[in-house]
Amino acid sequence: MERVHLIVGGFPPGSSASHDMDFARRELLSRLGERSELATTVSSDFSDLKKWLHDAQLLITYTAGPYPDDEQHGVLTEWLENGGRWLGFHGTSGGKAARVEGSIRRKMVKLPHHETLGSFFLNHPPIRRFEVTVADSSHPITAGLPERFEVSDELYLIEIIGECNVLLTTELPEDPSPEHFGFLYDEDTSLQPDGKTRVLGYTKTVGEGEVAYIALGHCHSPATDGQRIVDSSVSPDGLSPGLFHGVWDEGVFKRLVDNAIRWGLN
Repeated sequence: MERVHLIVGGFPPGSSASHDMDFARRELLSRLGERSELATTVSSDFSDLKKWLHDAQLLITYTAGPYPDDEQHGVLTEWLENGGRWLGFHGTSGGKAARVEGSIRRKMVKLPHHETLGSFFLNHPPIRRFEVTVADSSHPITAGLPERFEVSDELYLIEIIGECNVLLTTELPEDPSPEHFGFLYDEDTSLQPDGKTRVLGYTKTVGEGEVAYIALGHCHSPATDGQRIVDSSVSPDGLSPGLFHGVWDEGVFKRLVDNAIRWGLN
């Protein structure tokens, strides 16, 4: 029987970190549960990675804060180099947010696991509606997806690290975040050379293994809503809808998740 290890959680441990972690966990377990040949173990962070990863075929992460420390990163890297596959969603490209002197805002810290993952989160503007383009329609993860589709989500600005195969992109020439919104960063390193393209999904080879990352997937409930404002394309008054499932309710994202799980187990 094949086994998947699933990590869903925020920081501090047990925190939602402004995401509906219970909803995301249920959704991913539901997709995994449709495959009768699978067994799934579940954690809220990387603390027991050595215990669960050694005989797993696939690691899936949906996190907002937790990241592997040096020892856990070593376990993860060795597992990937020996043929494991890591499927990361949304906040997986984040991690440690450091306080900035003289400001109430924080700045993300680039750590070793970002190089392994292949990307580093800088910021996102308020939740908005935007178009996603399939950059590689020949890949198993994008099989059956339309060439372009619209989503309502947090549009992640991620810096790509190392060689990768780009799967999903969008166009956003400038970060439209209002003043004092989100995270600070020194330079917009997520903008591609054409001055308008942002990468939202890719795969990256690590030894005999492979990583896939999909930046989409924000969700929150009224109890976990940390959005101060949203774009008028989502709510005309600019106020958060409270309950937000975004792409999780869209058939195209369900197809994307199913494809990615299938990729991870092949």
